[in-house]
Amino acid sequence: MELNTIKPAEGAKHAKRRVGRGIGSGLGKTAGRGHKGQKSRAGGYHKVGFEGGQMPLQRRLPKRGFKSQTIKFNADITLTDLNGLTVAEVDLVVLKQAGLVGELIRKVKVVKTGELTRAVTLKNIGATAGARQAIEAAGGSVA
Repeated sequence: MELNTIKPAEGAKHAKRRVGRGIGSGLGKTAGRGHKGQKSRAGGYHKVGFEGGQMPLQRRLPKRGFKSQTIKFNADITLTDLNGLTVAEVDLVVLKQAGLVGELIRKVKVVKTGELTRAVTLKNIGATAGARQAIEAAGGSVA
């Protein structure tokens, strides 16, 4: 392969559409713009969603719902997950190293699913009321 022999792939290049160049081209006279109206004219422009002055659809419909942007930084783990860990003192770093929560996670909460058979101390990790009772019943604590 030489620099002077390189060509684009077949079908990668195509001729630019030349409008207003006579009736035989198929794009003469109105140049594919139809007849009259704002969109046929030079500088004819309207913003996305504009309906000619009528109240646009996105403003006619009621506002509804909310999607929190912080939810991707929150995670929950179960009592069964805690039971599988070998360390006695659990914090966010331990959970990330064990692969129980993702790298982006900033807040973790323990939920009462499964059973806990050994004492575990939680540091900077939340727990639901039921999970807290189960942890304390097993001899652990939530700090």
